Amino acid sequence: MKSNTDCQSVPQNMKSLSRSEHSQFLILMTIALVIGMITFRNYGESWDELNLYKYAERSLEAYVAWPLHGVIPVTGDRFENYGPAFVVFTAIVTNAFTQNFRNVQAVDVQHFVYFLTFLVGAWAFYQLATLWMSHAAAFGATLLYITQPLFWGHAFINPKDIPLLSLFTLSVYLGMKMHDSLFGREVDSVIESVSGVWSGLPHRTRRLLTGATVFWLASIALLFGGTPLVHHWLDDAVRAAAGGEPSLLARLASNIHKVPPEVYIEKFFVLFLQARTVYFLVGTAVLIWLYQRNLPAALRVLGIILPAGIVLGLTVSIRIFGPLAGIIVAGYILWKSGRKAWLTVAIYALIAIMAMYLTWPYLWPDPIGRFIETVHIMAQHPWPGTVLFNGLTYRANGLPASYMPVLLAIQLTEPVWVLFVIGLAVAVYGSGKRRIESRELLALTLVWFFLPLITFMIVRPTMYDNFRQSFFILPPVFLMTGLAFEQIRKPRLQSALIALVVLPGLIASLKLHPYEYIYYNQFVGGVNNAVHNFELDYWGTSYREAAQELNRIAPSNANVWVDGPAHILETYARPDFHLYSAYEAERAAHYDAVVTLARYDQEQTSFPNANIVYAVMRDGAVLSVIKKP
Repeated sequence: MKSNTDCQSVPQNMKSLSRSEHSQFLILMTIALVIGMITFRNYGESWDELNLYKYAERSLEAYVAWPLHGVIPVTGDRFENYGPAFVVFTAIVTNAFTQNFRNVQAVDVQHFVYFLTFLVGAWAFYQLATLWMSHAAAFGATLLYITQPLFWGHAFINPKDIPLLSLFTLSVYLGMKMHDSLFGREVDSVIESVSGVWSGLPHRTRRLLTGATVFWLASIALLFGGTPLVHHWLDDAVRAAAGGEPSLLARLASNIHKVPPEVYIEKFFVLFLQARTVYFLVGTAVLIWLYQRNLPAALRVLGIILPAGIVLGLTVSIRIFGPLAGIIVAGYILWKSGRKAWLTVAIYALIAIMAMYLTWPYLWPDPIGRFIETVHIMAQHPWPGTVLFNGLTYRANGLPASYMPVLLAIQLTEPVWVLFVIGLAVAVYGSGKRRIESRELLALTLVWFFLPLITFMIVRPTMYDNFRQSFFILPPVFLMTGLAFEQIRKPRLQSALIALVVLPGLIASLKLHPYEYIYYNQFVGGVNNAVHNFELDYWGTSYREAAQELNRIAPSNANVWVDGPAHILETYARPDFHLYSAYEAERAAHYDAVVTLARYDQEQTSFPNANIVYAVMRDGAVLSVIKKP
């Protein structure tokens, strides 16, 4: 964090937060919001969205099916190994909105929710940056961050990686603020105050609170973590009783041998779930009452930890990379406050685990086993497709070690890496001079960016769709750009530099809209030179524009062949069309039109003798085409 010594090295007028500095960021967020409101209907549905919202529906059904029947509806295709927290939230918002505004498509509402989540992440990034640099430098870093065409494009179409990026950043920020609120040195810290009150309690009261807390924790861990063991025991006991063995269950259910065992297995398991819920609620209420009566200051500590813990849990319930945010926060807390902070870290982790559990129904039947299963599957995520990289086609689990570094170099705007190197050099130099904020930023960048990047390069896990799954490691890169801005002492020169470095992103976004996510910088010759060398519209969002043109030119009741994500074209196509694709067995004798993506060169290989009558293009790159056989 900023120290008094560090503050003296920068002019005071760049360090103080004035009304203009507040208004600058508010104006930036307002402009971004207005642009989003104007343009969000331009973005097409992305390939995975349909199945993700089927998964969201199954997850919502679980909140009814689990307490009534003790089962979890499963979507399949490993969707359950993605936490559903964000898509469930988006589905609830979308359903509420579309019920009141019938003229708005559900997919457009979803896209606007993604965008709002991106802005929340931008706010968190800005707040995080101000912990180590002036508000002007933090503003510049945030502006560079949100004007990246790659991020801006994904912000409207990506329900997985942009929410993870935003909530990951928010988790880190809230976790660090939690520490500062509990262990702040300006006055007696909250933790020190609570410790003083605790020391003054009678020994008997301390034993009561400690014993009640340990018993509550142990019993909750056994009752929830041991769910599969309880179900297995009930299964064996019911089947034994149904087979004629004398037991308590046979006495409780006299007709247990007359009905299928599954009926009573479900009944007794549901009874266990109901009893467990009552125990949890009553036990938690009693524990809170004990603390309220004997140590009310502890509840204040809990209130400070609660938001950070909940957001961390939600982050994990989006993607399994989420725990890294908790590790970063825990490392920061222990680094700053040492062993006395262990209890805070433990409470923080417990709240996160509870939030994750409550928002991830797939875990409920076997929390520990299914979480371990998810880690294993996500580490070796099987994906049958191939990846176009640097002009060659690779299997997704056989990419070269250069995959991530090359894509990072060519998919962010050119000034980012120049500023990053400058900021990194400043942080290394400042660390050598024992500057606290330099050491903290350098350590944060090592753990949050370099360590995951090196891990990806060594382990080379399955990756596809460029590096979108790894967006969450990038905020430290932009924090370092803010540190580079900080070196410009004159406000006018600093503002001019910020304006200059955001221009490439703004210009590219205008040229590529609404396909900003296909952006490549001039290190590789731009989008035009990326054709046949790197992936472009891998999520098929250009099918919205293709459908709009098809609606205009195709005859009534046209037979249309669609390659790839036919469901996207169907979302926007006229209702009289008869759509055919590889996903169905039915075929037509003749097709009036063929729509295909340019991915995998399908614009050339699909119906090769048909004439192209329309092409969706940006910056010289063909994204999808309409053909007439």
